Amino acid sequence: MVLGKVKSLTISFDCLNDSNVPVYSSGDTVSGRVNLEVTGEIRVKSLKIHARGHAKVRWTESRNAGSNTAYTQNYTEEVEYFNHKDILIGHERDDDNSEEGFHTIHSGRHEYAFSFELPQTPLATSFEGRHGSVRYWVKAELHRPWLLPVKLKKEFTVFEHIDINTPSLLSPQAGTKEKTLCCWFCTSGPISLSAKIERKGYTPGESIQIFAEIENCSSRMVVPKAAIYQTQAFYAKGKMKEVKQLVANLRGESLSSGKTETWNGKLLKIPPVSPSILDCSIIRVEYSLMVYVDIPGAMDLFLNLPLVIGTIPLHPFGSRTSSVSSQCSMNMNWLGLSLPERPEAPPSYAEVVTEEQRRNNLAPMNACDDFERALQGPLFAYIQEFRFLPPPLYSEHCRIFFNTVRS
Repeated sequence: MVLGKVKSLTISFDCLNDSNVPVYSSGDTVSGRVNLEVTGEIRVKSLKIHARGHAKVRWTESRNAGSNTAYTQNYTEEVEYFNHKDILIGHERDDDNSEEGFHTIHSGRHEYAFSFELPQTPLATSFEGRHGSVRYWVKAELHRPWLLPVKLKKEFTVFEHIDINTPSLLSPQAGTKEKTLCCWFCTSGPISLSAKIERKGYTPGESIQIFAEIENCSSRMVVPKAAIYQTQAFYAKGKMKEVKQLVANLRGESLSSGKTETWNGKLLKIPPVSPSILDCSIIRVEYSLMVYVDIPGAMDLFLNLPLVIGTIPLHPFGSRTSSVSSQCSMNMNWLGLSLPERPEAPPSYAEVVTEEQRRNNLAPMNACDDFERALQGPLFAYIQEFRFLPPPLYSEHCRIFFNTVRS
């Protein structure tokens, strides 16, 4: 008898959303199939799957140990979130080459279903960084007598929910700073900066409205600017390695001496980026909005306003009151802006919300409903895209994400 050959071994997931992309969160059931195609009859000892989720960091540093002596210090750490193994065909022992232990698979295509549950405890969001990563994958292994095993690994994505509709993430962020320039014994007037944004939490694709006032009483020409930064922090052996990267930025008009510039909701769009990672013990991903004044020949004057990039977007009607009030406060005395003599009355409830919308909003909604709604809306385009277009300088090897097969 002429033994057949394995033509292909693939893994497919049963997706939970209409976009046919494997995205899961803690507590979800991950299910799928191992697809095997053979050109003739083969004998198999076992077909196994191994599913694992883990965070891992690694970097090296050069050290000096005296004259003409140097060495490299390695820093590594790993956190395992789950480890699941299952046998789809055969038995546990691969070293058993007795004829009784073999299974015969005939020519053609065959499917073998698998299923396992993710832990209920919080999981870190999938991430690829400069010195570490958070990865979730399923590996299939086909073992045959007297032949090397055929192996295949395929990743899936996990998002740990961050709902930006919580009070702490809906609160406005603001700050004020002032700087006086000195040159020898001469002192020029101060440069002052005030800035505010309406909330702390955003999702990819949203635009941040920046309200700011910049006053230049110095003798120099200055330029107001704003930028979103991502900070990756990696922890191992009691040490920390930090990487800060520019995500998006904008530039205001040059400001000559004695001039003032006001930003009444200047927009800065958040590109497709990874959500914040706040609950992993060895990897932390944070964001901030820096509003600053570029001063030639001196240290810049800057304000750092913390941001959280979430996965569940702002409710359409959930935060109208806080949004309106914060919008109003942004245009009041703290920026030195005057109110109109006759402020326009706010619209009535009936003008804003129809009876049908009111009835629909009375229905209870939980975080899972919100996340499913997010997956069907514009946010999903950014969830699907953020690992294609991460912040610059890292993760070049992850340009193809959802359909990548790692062996």
